Amino acid sequence: MTEAVRWGILSTARINARLIAGLRVAENAELVAVASRDAARGEAYAREHSIARAYGSYEELLADPEVEAIYNPLPNGLHVPLSVQALEAGKHVLCEKPMSNRVAPVEEAFDAAERNGRVLMEAFMWRYHEQTETLARLVGEGAIGPVRHVRTAFSHTLPEDSGDVRWDAELDGGALMDVGCYCVSAMRLLLGEPERVSAEAVNGANGVDGRMVAVLRFDGDVLGSLECAFDTVPRGVLEVVGLEGTLLSEDPWHGFAPKLTRIAPDGTREPVPVQAVDPYCREVEDLGRAIRTGSMPRLGREDAVGQARTIEALYRSAAERTPVEVSS
Repeated sequence: MTEAVRWGILSTARINARLIAGLRVAENAELVAVASRDAARGEAYAREHSIARAYGSYEELLADPEVEAIYNPLPNGLHVPLSVQALEAGKHVLCEKPMSNRVAPVEEAFDAAERNGRVLMEAFMWRYHEQTETLARLVGEGAIGPVRHVRTAFSHTLPEDSGDVRWDAELDGGALMDVGCYCVSAMRLLLGEPERVSAEAVNGANGVDGRMVAVLRFDGDVLGSLECAFDTVPRGVLEVVGLEGTLLSEDPWHGFAPKLTRIAPDGTREPVPVQAVDPYCREVEDLGRAIRTGSMPRLGREDAVGQARTIEALYRSAAERTPVEVSS
């Protein structure tokens, strides 16, 4: 049996809970340490989650020679700086999505990974759902004929006065960065890289986008649409419209209750059977295999750079209020 990869987590963020659950059941992972900028909080968190070691600074965890890989769930603006710091310290990194809203920092991070012989991966866990894999396979097999349009939406309610870091401009907050990035990931998975984007955003008082709607144009005159927001009821949808039918996922991002439906041209609905799986466990195991065997993880430099390039173009389009060509 392959030796388990020993993991540490940077911070005691709430988002850790599902990743920790995935680490617990992964066949090739062992959670051994957690770090907090507050030593007492870190120690309490370690006791609560039965983690062997707690550190009062991120630097202390990164100096632990027994920690091989780290999960970086820090606010968006700290994704690249702390991931690069971890890579330079000799750690493999699973960086929470999105890595950045600009291409240059993402390239910098992967340069650091290559320079230090380490594996870096952006944590788009939704890509590991069986539902996602099945939908992509059906589209690739032509189950609904040539694709004409992909409609995506992801939103939830997050009041601007909540004090949440996702409203913090200095930490790269925003609805696109928090949830719209899933929509971007879906369109890119199914359609490749966009040629042109056109976005409209409604910003909060500090300039952070609280809502965005966008149209993306792909090769072959295929269109994609994106809706994301902090000020609507929770929504999540991924709909792929083809010449010969539609594939509809009504819980595409979380996958708590996978529901994938094929809709025929006459409106007949046919459920597509998919199993609920733990995508966090799957992404941890994928990264672990890459670390131990030298294989490539599912999500590498090309995907992360493409993701950042599209997000950068969307923000530019919204700011300039004009369509933007997406250069490769």
